[in-house]
Amino acid sequence: MRYREVGTTGVKVSEVGFGGEWAKADDPEQVRALVERCEANGINLLDCWMSDPGIRTNLGDAIRGHRDRWVIQGHLGSTWKDGQYERTREIGPVKAAFEDLLERLHADYVDFGMLHFIDTMGDYRTVMDGDVAAYARELKEAGTIRHIGLSTHNPAVALAAAKGG
Repeated sequence: MRYREVGTTGVKVSEVGFGGEWAKADDPEQVRALVERCEANGINLLDCWMSDPGIRTNLGDAIRGHRDRWVIQGHLGSTWKDGQYERTREIGPVKAAFEDLLERLHADYVDFGMLHFIDTMGDYRTVMDGDVAAYARELKEAGTIRHIGLSTHNPAVALAAAKGG
């Protein structure tokens, strides 16, 4: 496996990551097997945007005891409401979902706190000027997240984020 440094963070991640998004919430053994296969092949990047409590629990149980082998991206803004994923910018649910993520992963920190799914410049401004980014900065200052990142499907948003630091 080849590894690359993420920006200027000093963090090296495998060129292939594990999204975990399609892991089954009702099959902890499948998730454990996926995690073991990833580790055996040098994959060290786990992106955990999914808010399904079952998937989070299974991932946490599968990496328990070897959290140090993983670079984890945990998302701020991906929540679970009425049995379904929901993206939100409301700080109460954002905080609750992030605390839930840490608890289910059996982790006291994530390497990257990702501002979740920002696909328009309007949403970018809302997040960056609002409570969610302020919360991310608080978490970073406390050491609960080591670096702040952003997820998007829009090159203009990605460029604005890169230029904005």
